[in-house]
This record gives sequence, structure tokens and C-alpha cells, in this order.
Amino acid sequence: MAGGKETPRQKMIGMMYLVLTALLALQVNSAILLKFKFLDESLGSINNKVSNANEGAVKGIQAQVEKNRNQPRDLAVLKQSQEIRDRTKQMVSYLDEVRSKLLTATENKGKNEFKNMSAEDKVAITMLGGTRNGEAYKMKEELNKYSSYIKQFVPNAGPLALDAREDAMVTDPEQKSKNFAELNFENTPVVAALAVLSQKEAEVLKYESDALAAQAAKVGGSVIVFDKIGAFASAESNTVAAGTKYKAELFLTASASGLNPSMTLNGSPLRVDQNGHGIVEFTARPGSFDASGNAKASWTGTIRFKQNGRDTVFTKKVDYTVTKPVMQIQSASVQALYFKCGNKLSVQVPALGAQYDPSFSASGASTIKGSAKGEVTLVPNAKQVTLNVSSGGNPIGSQTFEVRPIPKPEIKCIVGGREANEKQGTPITAVRNMQLRAVADAGFSTFLPDDARFRVTRYEVTLVRGRRPALPTIPVNGPNVDLSSVVNSAREGDRLYIEVKEVQRMNFQGNTEQVNVSKQFNIPLL
Repeated sequence: MAGGKETPRQKMIGMMYLVLTALLALQVNSAILLKFKFLDESLGSINNKVSNANEGAVKGIQAQVEKNRNQPRDLAVLKQSQEIRDRTKQMVSYLDEVRSKLLTATENKGKNEFKNMSAEDKVAITMLGGTRNGEAYKMKEELNKYSSYIKQFVPNAGPLALDAREDAMVTDPEQKSKNFAELNFENTPVVAALAVLSQKEAEVLKYESDALAAQAAKVGGSVIVFDKIGAFASAESNTVAAGTKYKAELFLTASASGLNPSMTLNGSPLRVDQNGHGIVEFTARPGSFDASGNAKASWTGTIRFKQNGRDTVFTKKVDYTVTKPVMQIQSASVQALYFKCGNKLSVQVPALGAQYDPSFSASGASTIKGSAKGEVTLVPNAKQVTLNVSSGGNPIGSQTFEVRPIPKPEIKCIVGGREANEKQGTPITAVRNMQLRAVADAGFSTFLPDDARFRVTRYEVTLVRGRRPALPTIPVNGPNVDLSSVVNSAREGDRLYIEVKEVQRMNFQGNTEQVNVSKQFNIPLL
């Protein structure tokens, strides 16, 4: 691009180019496609104004030549200026032809009539072709022919169409091997391709402005750059999730040196940067969401400056939409929680991105915040739990869960390394070492293994002969018992009567509680 001091409009175009380059690197979704469309329309509007300003610049040069009494040298400058204008019109007309081909190939009409804002395959066929015969390769030649032509008037004017390795704006190593056509139109939605064309048109008009400024200097004239003043608001997005930052710029579409505007947002002063842009930033608040999860909102900005010794004020109202953030809750069993257990949940709100700073509260349960962002453990103490989620102090939403009772464990009697047989009987010698196991429900154990740790802590064993005990009842603390005294006294036909007295569960925090389980065994001895 040409050097020298840039006008506010030129700086704005440069800023839009940076935004366009950044958007091209993002994964394409519908919101980004709309941003490309917005960029294309904004650049198109600005390009029309720049073109009119350049037309006025030629007229200004003509007026200065007439004022200088049509000196031959000045007439030559005027002729060159008119040639610059004609050559630029041809270049812009060519870019319009490429635009028309793209719209036709993708079956779109442009403006607000887009059947398909993506159509990446048809863009590739039109712009890249099969063997480097697409429109983009011809466009590179035409753009660089134009920049070579302008170079005689603006010596430091560089090529307008660069391959990735030549473009300082391209820093991604994976993109460096691409040529101009691939860099700008490979895997590119049609709205993005149109924005690229508008951006190239802006560069062409910028070169023309620089060339005409140089021509005007030769005849001692001044270039007419702006002829209208108005307010303009540029938002990153007109749809923003509750709890996220709404960002926009409020600025004049035309300005002049020494013009120091003051700006406000909803009546409060705005910071104005060195480019004359008011920086708009505030947190979008939840509203009355409709059935689709959207709420309408707006903000009002004012620009005040001195014009002809009097205050001039422009007011701009900007509408935007606040969307209700969607919570994504992940858990081993998210449909229902387990009573008095550590139910671990991961609550994410993708729309908030890096700004997501969650906090949790609940009714019917206590909450324990996890170490990772969005992780929370719910410990229910009621039949129903409602989890409330906020981010940065702003409410996001709530989710209600039903609560399941803890499934009771199954008690198994293990003798001789296998489960005792209450129907067919068990050999006397096998009962020497006995163990009672409390086995958790398989589903519960899978979902919450740290809460499914059951243990038989107390039971009684009685050797029964006929209808009476053959030995005193043996109390057992813990799951294991040595029954050598029973084995030495037992006879074939005796029975072992076992009654479970206490079962305990250890929860995810290492605390134990009693479990109400009733179980008896009546095992014949062989």
C-alpha cells in the first residue's frame, strides 16, 4: 500500500481488512457468514463514497488548472488525472464483473437476496478452476497491472495481489505456501469472497486517491476528500449472548484535522481513540426472552463537535439481540441424581467462550465447586434439586433434576471361595472361612463408584441342629469370620443360620453411614 498520512476513511478500510483476514481464519458458521456479509456491504458503501470523492478530486484539479489560466504543464497533469480516473473505473468495472460471475455461479442475487451464503465448492470452481484457469488468477494479473500503472504517480505503491509468502499479513505457516488465488478463495464462502472483492476495490480506490493527491499537489490544488458528515456504528455482532461483552465502534464517516468530537453511550461519556472512534463496550444483560431464546435491546450513541462555531450533534440508535445462553450439562447420569451422593456435573456455556466464569447455587442440595471451569458436585438432600448457574454475577439459567434413592446392595455369603448354596447345601469343611459381601447395584456402581462402597459390618452366626441351636450364637464384627469351632462341632444335617445386623456405606468424601438392609441366610450343611 502507499505510504504517507492516511485519512480516517483509509484507516477504517485498513481496520476492516484486518477484520476480514481474521474472519477468514475462523471456522465458518452462520454468525460469521453474516459478519462477512456485513463487511462486504460496509466496504461497498465506503467504496462508493471514496469513488465520488475521487471524482470530486479530478474536478478540483480541473478548477485549479483553470485558475492557473490553463498552463500547458497543468493541462498535462489534468489529462493524466482524468486517465487515472478512467483506468480506475475500468478496474472497478472488472471487479464488478467478477462479482457478477460469482453471484451467478452460486445462484445468488446479492444484497439481501442470498439463497446460499456459503457455496464454497462453486466459489472454488469459479475462482480457482481446474488447472489454475480460474478468475482469481486473471484477477491477480489485472490488479498488479493497475498497481504498476499507479506506481508512476505513487512510487512506493506495491502490488495489490500477493501470494501468501509475500504478504506480511499472513503469519500462519500452514498458509505460507498458498498463492494469491488459494489464499483468498480456497474453502471460502461466497459472502467472504465478495468481501475480498470489496476490499480489493477499496485498495484500488486508495491508490487512486493517493495518485490524485500527488497530481493535485503538482498544480497547487487540494483534494476534495469528504463532502458529507454522518454517524456510523460498527458492531462485532448484533446478536450477543447474555453474560458476554457487546462490542462496537461509534464514529464519524467523515472527519477533518482539528476536529475533536465528544461521544456518549446512553448519556454517559465514551472514550474516543486517536482515530476518532468511540469505543463501545458493555455487558449484555438478560431480558425477556421469547420462545426462540432472543430478547430485543438497543443502545443510543451521540457525537458532538464544533461546526462553523456551533455545536453539531448526531444521534445513532443501534438495535441488537440478546440471546439466551444454552447450558450443556454432562454427567454419567444427568437425567436424575442420587440421594446424598456426590453427583459430578460439567456445566458449560459455549456462547460465553473465555468470558465464562461460573458460580453455582442449588435448592434441595449442597454444591461443591470443582477444580476445572464448569465442574460442580451436587449432594442432594431432597427429592428434587434445582441447580442455578451464573457467570460473572449474571444469571445464566437453571436446571431441575429428579433424585433417586440409593439402590440397596445385595448381600452374598461366600464360603470356601464361592457363594453358599442355600438350596442344595454346603460342605461342613467349606464354612471354616466365611465372608459376607455387600455388592452394590451395577448401574449405581458404574455411575458413582466413589459412593458405591458398601460393607457388612456386623452379623450373627448360629449352628442349628433340628429346631435348637447346637452352639451359642457367634457375633461377628466385619465381613470375615473364622468358623473352626463350628466345623469341629457340626454334623451332617445341621444348618447355619446367619442374620445381617448392620451394613455401612462409605461416600465420596470418606464418610460412612448405616444402610437399612435386612438379610438372613439358612444354609444346610453336608
